[in-house]
Amino acid sequence: MGVYHEGSRAVQDRVGVRDLADHVGRSVGEGIKPVAAAFLELQPLLMLGAADPATGRVWASALAGTPGFVRTTGPRQISVTAATHPADPLAPAALTTPGTPVGTLALDPRTRRRMRLDGRLRPTPRGFAVEAERVFANCPKYLQKREAYEVVDGRRPGASRLGPELTADQAEFIESADTFFLATVHENGADVSHRGGNPGFVHVDSPTRLSWRDYPGNSMFLTLGNLVADPRAGLLFLDWTTGTVLQLTGEAHTEFTTDGTRTVRFTVTESVETPEALPLRWAEPEYSPANPASAD
Repeated sequence: MGVYHEGSRAVQDRVGVRDLADHVGRSVGEGIKPVAAAFLELQPLLMLGAADPATGRVWASALAGTPGFVRTTGPRQISVTAATHPADPLAPAALTTPGTPVGTLALDPRTRRRMRLDGRLRPTPRGFAVEAERVFANCPKYLQKREAYEVVDGRRPGASRLGPELTADQAEFIESADTFFLATVHENGADVSHRGGNPGFVHVDSPTRLSWRDYPGNSMFLTLGNLVADPRAGLLFLDWTTGTVLQLTGEAHTEFTTDGTRTVRFTVTESVETPEALPLRWAEPEYSPANPASAD
């Protein structure tokens, strides 16, 4: 697939950054360079984004494992040997259906580095492989630095709590978050991206509605472009100190204002909260110097 589709082009043209997007887009390739392969094999955490083939709902998910659980097994292929937690909404169908479009994001809070690889999934006996269609690195903007992590052995995920809207505790958790992950889709693919800011940058407007300001980034507008083409989206909030994950699915749209700001509004269809879903425990963050001082 090409770097951009009509949705991304529409947002680039609206903001007036098509030429800059074309320049940035030249860094996107299909192959996995040696430096990218080495980076992947050092990571204990991988984010996923996909639509469930059974329901059509889009979810963001997270996998954790001993570094090396993600590795390059071909010039355009990665293999993943880790399982999602039992209640993960992507597990039943998306990760076992050949050809499922999937976005992956490897992120290292220790170095504030990240890379994205989008492609097609193929189940394997120990997990799954992804044949890459788009591979690129992102800048460290809005990524909080966390110096270290530890692994909690022998832990079991708690019982998942499902619901059609947010509880008061979940709303408080979201409004205290400094990071979340956003899965989106388009006709020929899927993607998962990172969003970060100072705590409070995500607003809970009601038990079924969230909003956040879209901060200036690399001008590619892959995520907002996907939302123009298809409003389905999935959000994942991670408690870095307990391993609890909150996954939301629903629809999102972007509001543009005359002063150049952009606000994304998300409507919740379903939520899944799983205590201790991940075994990783991270240190307190050092907030990115790029974060706007105010979340408003």
